Amino acid sequence: MLAVLMAVKKWSTYLVGRHFKIKTDHQSLRFLAENQAVTPAQQKWVVKMLGYDYEVVYKKGSTNVVADTLSRRPGVEEGQLLAISSVNSEVMDRVAQSWATDDRLTKIMKELQKGSSHYSKYSWDGKWLRRKGRVVVGNSEELRRDLMLYFHCSPIGGHSGVEVTTRRLSSIFYWKGLRKNVKSLVRECGVCQKNKGDLNHPRGLLQPLPIPETVWTSISMDFIEGLPNSMKKDVILVVVDRLTKYAHFLALSHPYTARDIAQVFLENIFKLHGMPHTIVCDRDKTFMSQFWRELFLRSGTVITPSTAYHPETDGQTERVNQCVETYLRCMTGEKPKEWSDWLHLAEWWYNSSYHSAIGTSPFQALYGQEPSIHIPYLAGESLVATVDRGLQHREAAIKMLKFHLKRAQGRMKQQADKKRVGCEFQLGDRVFLKLQPYRQQSVQHRVSQKLSPKWFGPFKVVRRVGAVAYELELPVGSKIHPIFHVSQLKKHIGSDEFSAQLPLIGPDGGISKEPVRIIDRRIGKRGGRAVTEVLVEWSNAFPEDATWEVLYQLQQQFPDFNP
Repeated sequence: MLAVLMAVKKWSTYLVGRHFKIKTDHQSLRFLAENQAVTPAQQKWVVKMLGYDYEVVYKKGSTNVVADTLSRRPGVEEGQLLAISSVNSEVMDRVAQSWATDDRLTKIMKELQKGSSHYSKYSWDGKWLRRKGRVVVGNSEELRRDLMLYFHCSPIGGHSGVEVTTRRLSSIFYWKGLRKNVKSLVRECGVCQKNKGDLNHPRGLLQPLPIPETVWTSISMDFIEGLPNSMKKDVILVVVDRLTKYAHFLALSHPYTARDIAQVFLENIFKLHGMPHTIVCDRDKTFMSQFWRELFLRSGTVITPSTAYHPETDGQTERVNQCVETYLRCMTGEKPKEWSDWLHLAEWWYNSSYHSAIGTSPFQALYGQEPSIHIPYLAGESLVATVDRGLQHREAAIKMLKFHLKRAQGRMKQQADKKRVGCEFQLGDRVFLKLQPYRQQSVQHRVSQKLSPKWFGPFKVVRRVGAVAYELELPVGSKIHPIFHVSQLKKHIGSDEFSAQLPLIGPDGGISKEPVRIIDRRIGKRGGRAVTEVLVEWSNAFPEDATWEVLYQLQQQFPDFNP
């Protein structure tokens, strides 16, 4: 509307007393000719148009190209503005000096100064040599690297990826091979390698565990924790036979020790199935305790723990855990604290359900028959088979189980490897290590965690363990198992050296926080009593992440800390 008023005022000498058309892509301006002004401002503008003989004609914006072109502000080269605002004069002076050491650019400048049109893509404005509007940089490797570092590592660059860094840098400067140089620098950037997520497919092809020879000779174990208290129970111990997939679910209560778990195992598993040859488990502190390992070592059982931070090793039990949790969630409904009353039914449901991996139910695989849902008494009915016939049937069933398991493993490996990439490291390679940074803990769960590094290291590869695991040379005093699955490793690129220190690792495998110093003290109130609170600065955290802690609780958890 304002544009129409200004145009009419500007050309009023030629418009007064004549009929003229106002063509606009602003469709709502048709109210001018129809006198349909609503707001006071519109009425004021309409009054100013009185006395003119005009007609408002609507024209689609896509066809109103002439007006759009005339309404644009004069173009200014983007590179000039960015160069002035982003790059200081010292750097620009270095760019100008780089031309003198580049024979090709020197030749181009001389030709352009003579007025030659041979180099049509280049231009000379008396101060800057440009190619398609961008300032040309000479063949100074040091200058080019400094420019790339500025546009990648500075707050302006923000450690962006190859595409963003290239676009930002090439909007001002040009040299042959710029994108290739940026790609190499970003790929070798240590900060990016340690702090950016890995967007590639998981490394390491699937390596299924060997199929057991007989039933209950190889089992897997795990805990389901975080359950509501039900009849003083809040944990489920899951034990699964790796051949038949038959499982037992045992309710436990916190706190429990390795001795308690061993007693539960003997009372519920050993009495039914004997002692297994191997036990597959995660690195829970119970399974890794000296008592637990010594007990089964004396019984001839081998404990096979998963590699650090790779729960997929015991994927079978993890999957059973999901099934149990789903069943209990569905059955308990709005009464989750009654889950212990449903646990025996959950075990029957799981063992009597068809499993595609073995082609039958675990109950059928173990006992040779399906469980009866109804058990009516049929007088006079009795089935007696010979021992030889029974053994032959049992052997045939085990062979069929192995066939189905092998076929299921093949399908599983084929599907899993579609989204994985093979990855191998050589002895002596330096790799970054992923340590699940979101499991950091302190006395209070208030220390900043979101901005923790994703990768630590790099560390040296000293040994290959199996097909997809490697042993690393960790710093002296590290409280973490040195063997890791390849999916937790990433090769270090470049020759830059970084600190290879590991953060403190807690007993649960998470990154722990240790108090460094006390910054301040105050008297607080807890439970109606006065207590001393201290402001604690933590290791592996920023100073601003300091938290207020109760002094006696801090001393109990960290007895070696002397403030």
